[in-house]
Amino acid sequence: MRPGTVLLAAVILALVWAGVAAVVGQPMLPGPWLVARTFLSELPGDLGADFAASLWRVVASTALSVALAVPAGLVLGQSPRWDRLFAPVIYLLFPVPKVVLVPILLLFLGVGDLPKILVIFLILFFQILVLVRDQAAGLRAELVDSVRSLGAGRRALFRFVYLPASLPAILTGLRQSIGTAVAVLYVAELFATQRGLGYYIYLHGSTLFDYPKMYAGIVAMSLLGLGLYFIVDWLHRRLCPWQFA
Repeated sequence: MRPGTVLLAAVILALVWAGVAAVVGQPMLPGPWLVARTFLSELPGDLGADFAASLWRVVASTALSVALAVPAGLVLGQSPRWDRLFAPVIYLLFPVPKVVLVPILLLFLGVGDLPKILVIFLILFFQILVLVRDQAAGLRAELVDSVRSLGAGRRALFRFVYLPASLPAILTGLRQSIGTAVAVLYVAELFATQRGLGYYIYLHGSTLFDYPKMYAGIVAMSLLGLGLYFIVDWLHRRLCPWQFA
């Protein structure tokens, strides 16, 4: 998607927002220009620190999920025996909404970044695992046999066949999971923390009733999700150019 198109959509949304705020005429819905000024004034202070904390949690959980889910998905995709063994466990755990685990993780792991990173990791892990496994299992047998006939061993098949073929699934899984991950991040940051955009939004919206700052936090969290989405989309186009030819 072209940047100009995204910018035009943002301008249209801002105009609609301004119109609705003018009609409502309540402090709980400030106009976009006031929120923009608040965002810029808060960014060097608490808002910037909370944005950095949230960004770290999302990036750490994403890196951990890719590092563990991709090899596991490739193994299950190329080994029907291992897939039959673990498939019941995956299908049992995959539909469980991971956000309900936040209180349990806080109870066992205490406060800090680790339980918040783990709950996002669990969401991304299963989505990437299933997509990579299905992609690897769906490779044509003649393609694998042709590479194996050239003397490629298991490691070479992983590196030159299964991993390149699974890259689109990995990046698609990441793109699909970003919105969910940021939403769960908001919920996770409501518990036992004093840093993060979720805490910032809740503090100013439900405790201090500073609505311009609350909306500035919402804008920051939206920009976090949007930025990560565009980064993954850019990586998809760079690493899988044949899909966009």
